[in-house]
Amino acid sequence: MPHADRRDLADALAYALRYQGRKRVHNADEIISDIVAKRLILDDWGLEPLDAAARRDLLEILEERYGRRSTIITSQIPVDKWHELIGGPTYADAILDRVIHNAYRIDLAGESLRKRRSSP
Repeated sequence: MPHADRRDLADALAYALRYQGRKRVHNADEIISDIVAKRLILDDWGLEPLDAAARRDLLEILEERYGRRSTIITSQIPVDKWHELIGGPTYADAILDRVIHNAYRIDLAGESLRKRRSSP
């Protein structure tokens, strides 16, 4: 997908899945309270390492959704770095098993649209 960024792709996927009334949430408590949403988009995931509480919350969310609801994750961090980012090897294994298994992965290359738009 030339000249697209992660958020554009996530939005396009959500639209393609006929996601009505998109709701943006900003923290784990809001996500947990809306865990029954048909589709969850974690945009710019992994900007900071997870602490123990975030690991538990993320595993709980993904366990509840696994095989029943769609989850879209966008990240600047390469997938092979996620285990280290999640921390706690047992939790990292469990989380990545639920994320990677049955996933469709789309790797984007090139400059982000944000950079392209800001260049003269």
